[in-house]
Parts: sequence; structure tokens; C-alpha cells
Amino acid sequence: MRPCIIPAILSGGAGARLWPLSTDANPKQFHALSGSDSLFEQTVRRVFGETDAAIFAPPIILANAAHAELVEERLGGAALSALVLEPEGRNTAAPALIAAALAADIAPDALVLLLPADHLIADHRAFLSVLTRAAAFAREHIVAFGVTPNRPATGYGYIKSGAPLGDGVFAIQSFREKPDAALAQLYLDEGGYSWNSGMFLYHPHVLLQEFAASAEIRDGALDALVAARREGRRVVLGAEAFARIPSVSLDVAVMERTRLGAVAPCEIGWTDIGAWDEVWRVSEKDARGNAARGDVVALDSSDCLLLGEGVAVCVAGVRDLIVVATPEAVIVVPRERAQEVRALRDHYLNRARP
Repeated sequence: MRPCIIPAILSGGAGARLWPLSTDANPKQFHALSGSDSLFEQTVRRVFGETDAAIFAPPIILANAAHAELVEERLGGAALSALVLEPEGRNTAAPALIAAALAADIAPDALVLLLPADHLIADHRAFLSVLTRAAAFAREHIVAFGVTPNRPATGYGYIKSGAPLGDGVFAIQSFREKPDAALAQLYLDEGGYSWNSGMFLYHPHVLLQEFAASAEIRDGALDALVAARREGRRVVLGAEAFARIPSVSLDVAVMERTRLGAVAPCEIGWTDIGAWDEVWRVSEKDARGNAARGDVVALDSSDCLLLGEGVAVCVAGVRDLIVVATPEAVIVVPRERAQEVRALRDHYLNRARP
């Protein structure tokens, strides 16, 4: 029997490491960084309608209130269970709980599939397959989707698999923070580790129960939901109650404390496009390894990401660079230092303030 699943799509991120294309007003999930559609649109389409793996109910979208029009524009006329509008960012714990509470009212027997809006999944069939495996355990566990690593990546957290629960699903032994290169290689060599994708499948009542370990977040989130203003399919959370909620990830609030955590390792062609080096990695490249978008000229250059939006980018004799130019700013960064774009953005914005 196919489970009914309510997708809960998290669209509150700012994408600071993809600045200057990604901005507070128009963050990365609303850009077409791979393919012709935005990352947000691809995520919604991934969990639409009936499949062999599941029957997907209309999604719950959780987004910053400032992006309400962007979300509805990208959705078009697509069905929606709710558009939850957050007054400000509060990481992933509070939105996950709010999604669980809403889903429990919409369809008490349904599972919730928590998905970031800014990920790529190249192998849709494999995604549905792991969803089927995870659903068999999600009524008694909170199942994390762990991506089998294919390189010693330092930009992701890792999950160590513990005892097998059955059918390719394991108890979680531990969560590991983003490692340095040597430790990431050790994880890869040792095996039994997955990248923490930030995707979870759970029954609403299980998650609500496990938030007892983070009662301040639970109570604040439920208060914000009770105080919410309903405007058609929009749920505008109570700003005063929401502001009191600690900004904590679901991993820290629940997953690192619960005994009901499980992980389903998978190979689904997953990418968290969190930084410009990832954009280069998944992009089509020319014979010299350059990935170019927009108004770009490259002479005697190789292995670069070159993006010009409203501004021409011209390079010669360079390699392994990220060059992104928009009317907002121009950045030039070695690919290996792509994770530092957030700090670059912060320095610029602090300097630019009057």
C-alpha cells in the first residue's frame, strides 16, 4: 500500500554563499542554477501527484514572508496545502515542527517529507525507491536521507550508520560536523558514513513527541501557529511568538538527542548547491572545463565558473576561478575557497552600510 505523504518544503534560506546572484530579496532557490527551472520549481515537481512509491498530497511551503509573491509566482496554479510565512529566519527546527502540526490536522495518517527547496536530485527513480524504503520505518522513527559520499567533501555534515533496522535503513550512531579534508577522507575510507542531506521523513506525532527535548522551540512554534493570521492558503505566523523561538537546526534540537533517529543511505544524484564550486561541478563545461553563463568571454582560461548577469565577464589566462558579476557586485574567488563567499558578502555589506 502506498503511503500518503505531505511534502513540507523549506524555502527560507538566503543562500549567502551564492552571493551576489543570491540576495536577501531573491535568494538562490528562486534561480535556475541547473536547468531551465528554478531549484524551488524542481523541488515542487519532484513530489507531485501519484507515483509507485507514494501518493503525494499538495505540499506545505514554509518561506520567509518577504518571499510570498516569489513563491506563489513560481507555483503558478499548483495545489497547495498551506503557505506558511515566517516573519524572520529561525533555522529548520521550528519550521519542521510547524509542518508536523499542520500535517496532523490536514491528514492525521500521512507522513511528512521535509525537503529543502534548493537541492538537486538527478535520479528521480532512485529517490522514489529510497522513499519507499524509508516509509516502512517512518511511523516509528524519524528517517534521515543519507547520501552515500563519492568524494571527501568538507562542505557537508556526516551521519554514521549504526545497527541495521532492515531493508537498507539503519539506526543513527552519531552525527558528525563538517570535517576537514583529512577527516573527510577517513570517513570515506572507513565506510558507513553518509552525507547529511537535510531531508527527513516522519510521522507528525513522532516528531512532535520527540520535541519534548527542545520544549522551548516546540512551545514557541506552536504559539506562533496559534497566533497566525490565515489569508486563504497563507498562514502568517505570529511575529511576536516566532521571534522568541531559538534559531536551531532540526539536527541539534531533535536528531542528535532522539533514540528514534534512523538513516536511509542512498545514491540519488543529490547535490546541495550551497556554494559556487558546487554550481561549477554540476554545470555543463566546455573543452577546457569552463562553465559559463550569461555574457562571458574566456581566452586561454580553464576550469573556471564564469557568470555574467547584466554585466559582461571577460577573462584571459586564468584557471580554477569563480567570477560572478551582477549589478549588485563582482566577485573573483579561487574555486577552492568558494566557502568563503559568505564572509566576503558579510564584509561587503557591513562596509557598505552608511
